[in-house]
Amino acid sequence: MTPERAVERYLKERKPEVSESTHRNHRYALKRFVEWTEKVGLEDISNLDGLHLHDFKIHRRENGGINEVTLYNNLSTVRVFIRWLESMEVVESEVAENMILPDPDDDARDDNIRPDTAEEILEYLEKFEYATLRHALFAILWDTGFRLGTVRALDVDDYHPDERYVEVHHRPETETPLKNKAKAERQVNLHGWVCEILNDYIKIHRDHVTDEYDRGPLFTSQHGRPVSSNLRANINTVTRPCDYTGECPHDRDINECEATIREKAQRCPSSVPPHAIRRSAITAWLNEGHNKKLLSDRMNVSIKTLAKHYDARTLDEKRELRAESFEMDN
Repeated sequence: MTPERAVERYLKERKPEVSESTHRNHRYALKRFVEWTEKVGLEDISNLDGLHLHDFKIHRRENGGINEVTLYNNLSTVRVFIRWLESMEVVESEVAENMILPDPDDDARDDNIRPDTAEEILEYLEKFEYATLRHALFAILWDTGFRLGTVRALDVDDYHPDERYVEVHHRPETETPLKNKAKAERQVNLHGWVCEILNDYIKIHRDHVTDEYDRGPLFTSQHGRPVSSNLRANINTVTRPCDYTGECPHDRDINECEATIREKAQRCPSSVPPHAIRRSAITAWLNEGHNKKLLSDRMNVSIKTLAKHYDARTLDEKRELRAESFEMDN
């Protein structure tokens, strides 16, 4: 069986078992794997062994323009696929078990932006791209810590400018599911400055379109509701320092750097994906002393997961916040 055919069968079997976003992530990671097998001439998936997987890991690390966390996630998906192959007796047993995955914690704190950087980006957008999609998108992500899929799922009618909040709905029947399904439905308050940007975005730059289900998305493309990759590219580009400062902190020639191309923006060492905005926003809220339970509800994340994966505060920051809380200066 060819690797391509094996992946097709795997994805078909998993589709009813997992969420749409998980299925999409598996499809993306395994597409890269299939492309690599074609490049190295692996025509029969049953010949796959540990050496192949080692070479694939090196290939993704050196040529993928990704960090260790993304590499870990990609290889974890490949390992799940290989376990499925083992269950079908297509490859030797224990191939998946012997895979050596990178340690995601080695790079876990690199993909974030500090509040002063976020403020610098917002100041640039305020001055040069006021109320554009990039401005409105970055503003709502930084204020709410939403997942990208949540932002994409918003309709313009879900936004209540007078009361200053947005409704979040799980609508799988019209292809805007939420990661945690109906449990993720909630109403989220917005700061006034975010509402000002959204109001002007809707008046000036939002395309007056509907999607294929006759819904009016809040964030749009000329053809309707934008795909996630489109929204992700907007965040990847706006978080490049050369974009909002005109300078490169990595000593690259901006005129020759491949990361200045929209489709390759993620290859900038300082560019961050939307999920990093979520993690950084949660950290910023924690640093301001907000209650973890309230943040858990606002961000749709358990307190345990929030502490383990989203609290990127340093020990110094936690100590200083405790000192302020207990008035240690007195």
